[in-house]
Amino acid sequence: MKRAAFLDRDGVINKRASEGEYITRWEDVQILPGVADAIAMLNRAGFLVIVVSNQRCVAKGQISVAQLEELHERLRHSLAADGATIDHVYYCPHEKTPPCSCRKPAPGMLLTAAAEHEIDLVHSWMVGDSDADVAAGKSVGCKTVLLPENAPHGNNYSDLVASSLMDAVVRLLETEKSLATFAPQVSDRK
Repeated sequence: MKRAAFLDRDGVINKRASEGEYITRWEDVQILPGVADAIAMLNRAGFLVIVVSNQRCVAKGQISVAQLEELHERLRHSLAADGATIDHVYYCPHEKTPPCSCRKPAPGMLLTAAAEHEIDLVHSWMVGDSDADVAAGKSVGCKTVLLPENAPHGNNYSDLVASSLMDAVVRLLETEKSLATFAPQVSDRK
């Protein structure tokens, strides 16, 4: 089983659009400072990097599935050029109602990724900028990091709080190191 770092897209990887607006063109994507380096650190630490993003703009008709997938492919290529690998991008194209199983805080995207990539959710992390991201991660047993800049209700129960993706990765890797230090040691002695 593999470990994964699940990352929300808008507000974590790229600058979030203005309230009520959506990122629908590559020209509108502004990758946040330090993101490529942070993802590369996760890659080196042996984490799969999986993007999980609510993309209601598809249901609203502002972007087609093909256009969204092209935007995600350009994002992956842009980050790869800087040494950062995104292993897969999952998105929910649905409207808020009726409820679906993939729109965060529902866990559908994480469960699908876990099944397709043989991910151990309990040893994985969800990094997001909203309470819905934290709830999705918690619901499947992931540890969570909240980037609270865009989380109006604050942090109710995430494991860590960070100011950026780089800060989140540094903190989660420190936590992983601490957990490994305190893990029970298996002995060959009988």
